[in-house]
Amino acid sequence: MSSTFCFILPGLNNSGPLHWQSRWETLYGFTRIHQRDWDTPDKDDWVHTINEVIAPFPPEKVILIAHSLACCAVAHWAHRYVRTIRGALLVAPSDVEAPSYPSGTTGFDPMLLQPLPFKSVVIASSNDEYVSLQRAQYFADNWASTFVNIGNKGHINSASGLGDWPEGYELLQRL
Repeated sequence: MSSTFCFILPGLNNSGPLHWQSRWETLYGFTRIHQRDWDTPDKDDWVHTINEVIAPFPPEKVILIAHSLACCAVAHWAHRYVRTIRGALLVAPSDVEAPSYPSGTTGFDPMLLQPLPFKSVVIASSNDEYVSLQRAQYFADNWASTFVNIGNKGHINSASGLGDWPEGYELLQRL
């Protein structure tokens, strides 16, 4: 991954120290994109921040590593800025249209369902509380993403007990 610039995009409430994203940041030197508001995010603010952070980098060397709500932000970013990057790993994309989705976010719904202009992989769990496996597959299909079901891993976060999540890192390397 030395010829690429990998950016970590946490979801709602950020990713804590035991989350695989935080571990990858430490292990591999990836750059976290810090959002102004992690708890009551605004889509336009998040999308703008993503664009501002990655703009100086050669697009063909940029990989976005998004979790949860950040997957939705990446879809909105791709639609707004139409930049072709090397790829995106979209892990546990939250369904912002689901009645069970936590309140407090602004502008992320409806889910953007247009093909992404770059290679992407959607990774989902069969028992994620924030998106059904069928909806995750639907998002992947609409985004023209490769879909990977990793079984019963919850929301694919620190509570899932993934540690450094080498299986996820292997999927990242395929981008």
